[in-house]
Formats: sequence, C-alpha cells, structure tokens
Amino acid sequence: MLGVARRMLRRVDLAEDAVQESLVLIWRRAHQFDESRGSAKGWIYTILRNRCLTMLRREDREVPDAMDETPEQVVLDGAYDRLGDTTDLRRCLEGLDPETRRAILSSYVLGHSHGEIAGRMAAPLGSVKSRVRRGLLKLRECLS
Repeated sequence: MLGVARRMLRRVDLAEDAVQESLVLIWRRAHQFDESRGSAKGWIYTILRNRCLTMLRREDREVPDAMDETPEQVVLDGAYDRLGDTTDLRRCLEGLDPETRRAILSSYVLGHSHGEIAGRMAAPLGSVKSRVRRGLLKLRECLS
C-alpha cells in the first residue's frame, strides 16, 4: 500500500499519511465491504487510491503563500502575550511543547487549516493533526 501511495503522491510523508488514513477508513467501514462486488484487495486499494486523490486535490488548494513568516509569528506572540500572566489558559499553554502551542494558536487565532499549518511548519499533515489533537486533550485536562 505504501508503494502505491508513494507513486501517486511522490512524497513519503504524504504517502504515510494516506496509508494511515486509509487503514482507519478500512477499519471503520469494514461492515460495508461486499464480496459480491469485488475482492477485498480491490476494495482496499480503491480506498487508498481515493484517499491519495483527495490529498492531491487538497494539497493544490492548501499551498501556503510565499509570505514572510514574521508577521504571522508576531500575531501569534501578541495573542499569547495578551493572556494575563496568571490565567489558567496561559499556564496550560506554557505546559505544551512550542510546536504544539504554535499549531494550536495558528489554528484558533489565525484560523489556519491543518494543511496550512503543516505547510508553514514543514511537517507532515498527519503529524500536525495528531499534535493539535493531543495538545487540545492536554489543555482540556489542564483546564478542568
């Protein structure tokens, strides 16, 4: 599966994400498989192919602008600095690693999609999604 995804996407990081997302979809949709319509192998590779095509289309739309990163970082730092020194949110954000904090702030302050954040951070999309999800879980736990 990884070989097929690599050939389609031409990037190892995206191929790994596509395979992971496909396996999750296969697991969730296993009850939808109908052997009278084709083989399991064909069904699995169709899901992978569709996931790869979706990622290629999404990547075309989510190519980050060639803008300077400095204004973005200034906005993120300003939003973070506006939090009072003693607020619980600031204390919990300080408990996160810098990359996770930046990804969460980019998403909620600047409204960037996961794809845009991945492009700006030069990180795989799946890693950014996981980082944001785990960071939000840590924030929820810290704030409760």
